[in-house]
Amino acid sequence: MSKEALEWLNRNTLIGFTEKRGKAWHYRADLQSEEPNHYPGPIPVEDVKRRLFGWEAVSSPVYVESPVTGGLAEVPGRQAILRGDNGHVMGIFTDGYEKHPYVEWLINTIATLLEDDLSIGSAGLLRGGAVAWVSVEVPENVTTPEGVEFRPHLFGATSFDGSLATTFKRAVTNVVCDNTMAAGLAEAGQQIKIKHSRNSKVRIGEARQALNIIYQVADDFAAEVAALCRTTVSDTEWNAFLDAHAPLPDEPGRKRTLAENKRDTLTKLWHHDNRVSPWRNTAWGVIQAVNTYTHHEQTVRGAGRVERNMLRAVTGGFDELDQATLHTLNAVREEPVGVSAA
Repeated sequence: MSKEALEWLNRNTLIGFTEKRGKAWHYRADLQSEEPNHYPGPIPVEDVKRRLFGWEAVSSPVYVESPVTGGLAEVPGRQAILRGDNGHVMGIFTDGYEKHPYVEWLINTIATLLEDDLSIGSAGLLRGGAVAWVSVEVPENVTTPEGVEFRPHLFGATSFDGSLATTFKRAVTNVVCDNTMAAGLAEAGQQIKIKHSRNSKVRIGEARQALNIIYQVADDFAAEVAALCRTTVSDTEWNAFLDAHAPLPDEPGRKRTLAENKRDTLTKLWHHDNRVSPWRNTAWGVIQAVNTYTHHEQTVRGAGRVERNMLRAVTGGFDELDQATLHTLNAVREEPVGVSAA
């Protein structure tokens, strides 16, 4: 990752509860501003507003150069959304596009959903400020009897570039590897999406009921972890899983090399990495191996790793990953993995 990308992360993301989770992987002391972006406890709401969301998204007409006169002609029915502080163009839309300001939608709405003081665990801007997220977390880590330490949270994100509808969803952060995981491993995580259209709004009562907020997440997730840890995966089944998850092409070449590298990395995680190996020979170990590989080891093209991971967390990519892993594991076992839906 370039120094410019690292500098952006150190100045445009805020990381809370570091006494519980440690420093973020991108932390660099020499790239911090006068105000460090790490907080031992929760991130103050006012710091998020001031340091990240202290600017306005502005709608502006769109103009193009006329090939006849050389002057500028306004494009009817189109608007550009710019940062009011530096003029950065974040997106171009029809007149029907409705802005969802970050403070209103990611702080005020979450506060209303929770009916309580905010405990912000992380917040950040990506793509020059065109994408933003806020994660609201419980103060203390939850540790299961099987030694899995996690943090349940409510995740909110939106965009000014058209890449995301405003989304609120339950999720879990696995502390040992800083991975995002589905709150319900057996099914898609509960979420609410609101399009950027005229008269868009959150129906608070419906959203609260659908999300079950974060209070039920800990019990649901801990029960699923226990079931997965009780499910034994033999060495033979692990090898069969690798064959199904990362099959080797018959012919030599780039595809076979990529598959071999993927299998080698997964095997090292399975046997030797403390993010995975403590749960080796269990179904949880299989989930953890694939999730950790995808978060931290897989080659990323066309986007920074933190951007890719954050967008997957919002769009449900990691929910789908965990479910697909379970499906593949079930296909190579005589008995299906016993995980009830959250």
